[in-house]
Amino acid sequence: MSDQRPQYGELATPEEQRRAAGLPPLDEVVIAPPVASVPPTLQAGPADDPATKRSHPLDRFATIAMLAYGLINIVVTGLSYLDLPSVMNQTMKILGIEGEFTNFAQGKTWGTIAAIVLAVGWSITAALSIRRLRRGRITWWLPIVGAIITMGVVSICIAVPMMSDPAFVAHLEQMTAP
Repeated sequence: MSDQRPQYGELATPEEQRRAAGLPPLDEVVIAPPVASVPPTLQAGPADDPATKRSHPLDRFATIAMLAYGLINIVVTGLSYLDLPSVMNQTMKILGIEGEFTNFAQGKTWGTIAAIVLAVGWSITAALSIRRLRRGRITWWLPIVGAIITMGVVSICIAVPMMSDPAFVAHLEQMTAP
């Protein structure tokens, strides 16, 4: 007949057993949730991670080159728009319009607005382009679309003082008269 009573040391607690095995106590152990069974074709690997995905090198080069060209362009153009009356005088001479630009107050105001619009438009375009590049998406078209939209708004800003200038209005009336 066997004795059912435990022998010396057989009744150690789980904590005592872990300590004797050199393992940390149970309250320090973090149990990971069970991993769902996902087919290997659907599992995301490191190449699929959007943070590590890279766009095509030619797309990246074209996008960065256009953004750099745009930055140089907005600095030069934006500075000239801060003195819009002289830009308008030059434009009127090129177009063959007699007289001088005299709408100085609106020219200064709208020239400053146009310069700010240029800077904001480029900044938004650059931010969106960088975001798309980081996600590995094709981006070369974004600086072009950004430039078109920004220049459309800037053209409206420049047209306001131009259409209010007496010399320019007289030239338009002269062109439409038979």
